[in-house]
Amino acid sequence: MPLIAILLAALFFTLEELIQWQFGAMGLVAVALLSIGVKAKNTACLSIGAVVLVLLLQPTFG
Repeated sequence: MPLIAILLAALFFTLEELIQWQFGAMGLVAVALLSIGVKAKNTACLSIGAVVLVLLLQPTFG
């Protein structure tokens, strides 16, 4: 069980670093808002985080 927790923590840390490298501080804030929204079941944080990520992804799609 502790091995799974360590692997998940490493995966989450790697994901955060990748997002921060790609999208900067706002990407990190968006992921933080998403994770807080999911854990606390707060739809406001979840929605704001999702909107920020969508806005950050707009230039790469167009």
